[in-house]
Amino acid sequence: MAFSSALLLCFFLAFNMALPTLATVYTVGDASGWVIGGDYSTWASDKTFAVGDSLVFNYGGGAHTVDEVKESDYKSCTSGNSISTDSSGATTIALKKAGKHYFICGVPGHCTGGMKLSIKVKASSGSSAAPSATPSSSAKGSPSSDGTPATPSTTTTPTKQNESSATSLSPIVALVFTVSWICSYVLV
Repeated sequence: MAFSSALLLCFFLAFNMALPTLATVYTVGDASGWVIGGDYSTWASDKTFAVGDSLVFNYGGGAHTVDEVKESDYKSCTSGNSISTDSSGATTIALKKAGKHYFICGVPGHCTGGMKLSIKVKASSGSSAAPSATPSSSAKGSPSSDGTPATPSTTTTPTKQNESSATSLSPIVALVFTVSWICSYVLV
């Protein structure tokens, strides 16, 4: 009986510790997708974005782009100095850094037609603000507003930057070690 109670306690601890580490995948514009005339300020207003979450932009490939830009380029709808860009039709952006992030469609007239998104990303509870790996030479980069080099976000296009190869302990791996450690003392 004591063994089954201890085992149940371990599963309860594991479940409760895993919940805060789950990342959220947001589909920009929900069912409408990334389109001219979308109201992305309203779409983002009730959402809390955190490091580790992802944005999915769905749109007609070749008809639009997803460009991550600096604030000044966002305000002026300028895509010439994009941090990253993709036009594949299904762009996934991993939110790797806390702070403001700005996205526009680089096709002339589309940004001024509403295809622009500004979000604030908070640090996740289990993450540290470690810098990501150096971008590949095919990725575009430009300094951020504080003067430090910005790293482009990852997209689904194979020619873009690869996922970060920086080594860090995954929250899930940390969870497994923690629960194993707790269970080893409870079950002994």
